[in-house]
Amino acid sequence: QVQLGESGGGLVQAGESLRLFCAAFGRTSRSYAMGWFRQAPGKEREFVAAISWSGSTYYADSAKGRFTISRVNAKNTVYLEMNSLKPDDTAVYYCAAGTQTQYSGSYYSQERYDYWGQGTQVTVSS
Repeated sequence: QVQLGESGGGLVQAGESLRLFCAAFGRTSRSYAMGWFRQAPGKEREFVAAISWSGSTYYADSAKGRFTISRVNAKNTVYLEMNSLKPDDTAVYYCAAGTQTQYSGSYYSQERYDYWGQGTQVTVSS
């Protein structure tokens, strides 16, 4: 079992920045893929960013150039640095862990991830 806890969300104005944190507990491993997804009101949950065990990163088009995902394995923590925030970034942000290390599918797909956090709210005002 892996438990994930997100923090760092809040209310900011457009153009400002936030840094989200995801702490992993339990059966943690640096071999896991880690991802961030978000869900806005009335919309489906969508991919934001992911990072592989080796540090390769993947971003949604909406996040490229503004968001940065990183991980510190020694701390079992994943970060999402979000800059130049827009009102369209308003959503609940979820951290996810993919523990099936032999999974060969896309980092962009929710199917890759088998543990999820409870989410942290990000609200960007115009």
